[in-house]
Amino acid sequence: MEPLMTASTIVSGANMAALGVLAKVFATMYSRTRAQLPLGMIFFAGLLFVHNVITVYAYFSMTDLYAAPLLPYLLAIDAAELGGVLVLLRVSLQ
Repeated sequence: MEPLMTASTIVSGANMAALGVLAKVFATMYSRTRAQLPLGMIFFAGLLFVHNVITVYAYFSMTDLYAAPLLPYLLAIDAAELGGVLVLLRVSLQ
């Protein structure tokens, strides 16, 4: 596996961990408030989690199909998603 693809896989794994924590934070919010917004955010976090599971699976099962010039862009997309999730997690913990 190429180093950039390995890095993308690691970043996607970090995304899954952060999304798990985020879903737990929203579940706690929902249990305290019974508001509808945390339910929507749990659904949103779940969809992003599924996206990252599919991404990691694709990286491992279709490694040969990814062109090398494409890999930096895939890493940038995964890193941008991780940044957004971490910002959302930070704001949610305040």
